[in-house]
Amino acid sequence: MRKRFARALALWTLPPLIWTLMWFLYLTARKRWHFKGEFPDSPVVIAFWHGELLMAPFIYAKLGTSRKLNIMISDHFDGEIVARLTRLLGMKTIRGSSRKGAVKALISAIKAVKEEGEHVGITPDGPRGPRHSVSDGAVVIAQKAGIPIVIVNVRPQTYWQAGSWDRFTVPKPFSAIDFYISEPIDVTGMDKGAAKKMLRERMLEHAVE
Repeated sequence: MRKRFARALALWTLPPLIWTLMWFLYLTARKRWHFKGEFPDSPVVIAFWHGELLMAPFIYAKLGTSRKLNIMISDHFDGEIVARLTRLLGMKTIRGSSRKGAVKALISAIKAVKEEGEHVGITPDGPRGPRHSVSDGAVVIAQKAGIPIVIVNVRPQTYWQAGSWDRFTVPKPFSAIDFYISEPIDVTGMDKGAAKKMLRERMLEHAVE
């Protein structure tokens, strides 16, 4: 009973608190934007590391796309907190991960692309790691739906890092933050293993260490 109450309280209080923290950090930051190429006016898979998740939504807002973004989020309790926060930020959610509900999540993601014309956001190393590993999801969605992958990175100049598996990164207030957006990457026709290796290498170019 006590655990159930604690979880209910966390679900009610944490999303708006994190939302407030995110906006405080973003508004006090010196923002530096790095675009490669032009963001397409068509659906894409947006890939970002789990440890850089906190400030990544602000990149989506900067893109100026009218298409909704569906974030793939695990079915765990922590995932429910992230899902509620995601909705506060005006985004949609797809529940499931490489460990639980993977097939259902992939089908929902491809449906969002093909039937709704929307983007899909995914952390290839989520929800449990290992850190900076790449699961099949991003490549499979891109290949099945026939759309490119866009990599985004968030690299603060000064930050705190958690001791968790993903080394979750929180920028310090008034820090400079570099936001990186890659050109669209076409993986159609590539061997899945080779595509995953290439995606990991590209995602590490501007990753937080």
